[in-house]
Amino acid sequence: MRLLLALLVCSVLAFPVPALAQTPTAQEKQALDAATAWLALIDAGRFAESWREAAPLFRQAMTEQNWSKTLAAFRAPLGAVQSRVAQSAQPATQLPGVPDGHYLVMTFATDFAQKKQAVETVTFQQQTDGTWRAAGYYIR
Repeated sequence: MRLLLALLVCSVLAFPVPALAQTPTAQEKQALDAATAWLALIDAGRFAESWREAAPLFRQAMTEQNWSKTLAAFRAPLGAVQSRVAQSAQPATQLPGVPDGHYLVMTFATDFAQKKQAVETVTFQQQTDGTWRAAGYYIR
């Protein structure tokens, strides 16, 4: 299942991602708000809570313990977020290796205390109740 998450994250990087519209659509705004709130959990070191708030697809791909260990190893050393700006959003209904659905692949230009000019890519999946939940996360 970890491979499924890795494929989702890696596959979205192959898609061209247009610049974020000046005025996001209502769905993009909801997804961006959800992504911002979810990233804030990670920023605060609340890794287990970020796992619990993620999409079922994400939680099936990786255990809470593995997610927390992974973030502690790779995200925590980057330090505090100095700035984060939404760069782009790409809607998709089909992504390789995952069920069809409503996804939004977003990139953020992020400066961390220990890594300047990083790019965070988050993929959010719209749930049947209309909410948006994290389905993938990647930092370059």
